[in-house]
Amino acid sequence: MTKVNLITGFLGSGKTTTLRHLLANKPENEKWAVLVNEFGEIGIDGSLLADTGAVLKEIPGGCMCCVNGLPMQVGLNMLLQQAKPDRLLIEPTGLGHPKQILNLLMSDVYQAWLELNATLCILDARQLSDEKYTGNENFRDQLAAADIIVANKQDVYSDHDREQLARWVQESGKGRKIVTAEQGQIEVALLNSARENLAELPNAKHHHHSKAPSSGIAALRLPDGQNWRRSLNQGQGYFSCGWVFGAETIFDTVAVLEWVRLAPVIRVKGTLRIPEGTLIVNRQGDDFHIETRQGSPLDSRVELIHDAETDWNTLQSALLKARIKAIS
Repeated sequence: MTKVNLITGFLGSGKTTTLRHLLANKPENEKWAVLVNEFGEIGIDGSLLADTGAVLKEIPGGCMCCVNGLPMQVGLNMLLQQAKPDRLLIEPTGLGHPKQILNLLMSDVYQAWLELNATLCILDARQLSDEKYTGNENFRDQLAAADIIVANKQDVYSDHDREQLARWVQESGKGRKIVTAEQGQIEVALLNSARENLAELPNAKHHHHSKAPSSGIAALRLPDGQNWRRSLNQGQGYFSCGWVFGAETIFDTVAVLEWVRLAPVIRVKGTLRIPEGTLIVNRQGDDFHIETRQGSPLDSRVELIHDAETDWNTLQSALLKARIKAIS
C-alpha cells in the first residue's frame, strides 16, 4: 500500500523547494513518486524535480477544483500501477482547492491502494497580512484542510509577521501542529503523521479555464520549425504565460536575470540554459531566488503569473532579446 501526502500551499509559499528537500532526505530503501499539478501550461515544477530520483508525473494547466477530471485520475492511476511507490507526494497548484483531491484520495476505489497520511500546508506567514491572500477562498481552505502547517521562510519574517502568525494560530490553529522552517527544510518524519483533520470544507467555486482566444496576444501562432513555443492559461482571476525553448537556445545570464527582475508580474519561475550551465529563477513579488547548477537542462522553461491581464507580447519581445545566438 502506498503512503500518500498532499502538500498544499498558495503561490510562492515554497512547495517545490520543500519537495526537493524531502526527496533529498528520503529513506534510501524507499521508492517515492511525485504527482504535480500546475496552474501554468509549461511544467516548471517538473523540470525542477527531474533530478531528484523520484518517479514524476505532471498534470500542467489545471486547478485542483478540476481534479475529478480524467487527466488527474489517469496520472494518479499510472503512478500507482506502474511505479508502485512506497510513498506518493501530491503537489497541487498554488491556486487549487484541496477538497476535491482529498475526497478523491479517500474514495472507495483507492482504499486498497492508498494510506492517506497527513496533509501539509506550506505557508508564507507574510501573506496573512495581505487581503489579496486572506480574502481568497483557496488560501483559507488550504490552511483549513491541513493537518500540519509549515510556516516557511521564517528567516524573512518581521516581528509583525510573527505576530500575525501567532494570532492566526490562536484563532484558527485548532490545536494542529505548527512547524517553522527556512527553505522548506522540514523533517521527513512529519510525513508519517496521521491524517486527523476531518473538518468539513466548503465546496470550491468551480472555475473554468478559458480557451485561448482567436485574436489578440494569445492568438500568436509560431512558424513551423521555430525552436520555441508559448502557452497561456487563465482562471480564478489569475493569468499565466509560459515559454519553452529548445536545447539549442542559450540565454545571456545578466540580460535574462534583468528580465526576470523587472517583469511586471507577481510570479516568475523558470529553468534556463546559460553559458555557465543551468539558471534557476524563482521570484514571488520582491523575493528573488537565484540558483545555478552545472550541466545544461534539456530545454529552457519560464512561466509568468499575474493577477491581471498583461501585455505578454512586450514581455516576450524582451525575453527573445535576452537570447544568445543559438548553439549549432
